[in-house]
Amino acid sequence: MKKNKTAVPEENGKMTIYEYEQKFSKRENLRAARLFIGLFIAGIGVFLFFCLFSVTMRVFEMELPANINIYAGAGAAALSVLLYIFLFIVPIVKIFKLNHFVTNVNAKTARAAQKHNRQVRHELADKIIDVTDKVDGVGWYDCEIVGKLAIARKTGNEKGINDSLTALYSGCVKKNAKDMILKTSVKTAMYSAISQTNKVDALLVAFLNIQLVKDIMFLYGFRPSDPKLVRIFARVLQNSLIAYGLGGMKLGNTIVQSMGNVVKGIPILGAAISTVVDSSVQGLTNGVLTAVIGHQTIKYLSTEYRLQEILDGIEIEETEEEFAETCNEIEKQLKNGKLAKAS
Repeated sequence: MKKNKTAVPEENGKMTIYEYEQKFSKRENLRAARLFIGLFIAGIGVFLFFCLFSVTMRVFEMELPANINIYAGAGAAALSVLLYIFLFIVPIVKIFKLNHFVTNVNAKTARAAQKHNRQVRHELADKIIDVTDKVDGVGWYDCEIVGKLAIARKTGNEKGINDSLTALYSGCVKKNAKDMILKTSVKTAMYSAISQTNKVDALLVAFLNIQLVKDIMFLYGFRPSDPKLVRIFARVLQNSLIAYGLGGMKLGNTIVQSMGNVVKGIPILGAAISTVVDSSVQGLTNGVLTAVIGHQTIKYLSTEYRLQEILDGIEIEETEEEFAETCNEIEKQLKNGKLAKAS
């Protein structure tokens, strides 16, 4: 096996920036990532608009007495606008207002990333302390650990801040995030089983998925990097399209047909079984898809938090001060050389 010449051996148990770069850094096109984020968000927005518009038009076309359908349709249109704003636009804006860690670095950008990540940790500490202090009954964070975090933040103890945040994220925060996933997944499954309409199913899945992603990120206090957000929003769009497709499939009928003579000659029973199976399969599928996106979000947040911890402890071989001293020494030597030559 050939040794990699670019790797620099660890000194004093610390990973060097070159080892970190080799092990954790990847080539990423941030401009392309931002472009794809915009495309996926636009795709979700257009799809939601289509579903809301279709549901509204169905209300307008309902056969109701004395032009009641006009008022019902207007009410449905107003409700659709409110849902679009508060369940799609507002959560997206809130997600992008959150800060994120910089972990995909090289030798040139490592020090700036460390400085940025330290600032993000300070913001997280202040946010967690503020929420725990001002919001009664939220129960997101362990009060004892938050107390230690507050002391560390006040005294400027960077190690104490980092240790407290790590304890929170590996304990109560992760547990509460999983509780959020379970509750939202069950809610998605139940609503999907009740709706039995492909457009309504798609709306429910999209809105609940976006809300879950936003809630988990707010719980952690930061968002993943742009390349990870691309995958999350792609998953939201995929889940919505799957939910839309499930609503138009006759899964129950297929299963009932495979039951053979058991339901033959009993059409009412056959139809009832078909409806139950359709709803249960659609609900379960949509619930599982919601759980997947929730756990994917936790994974990205946990990974990037762990990477910034590693990055914070790496050995950067030459500091800015040392580089400045070298430049000054070069300048000094040149001046001495010129003076000696002139004399």
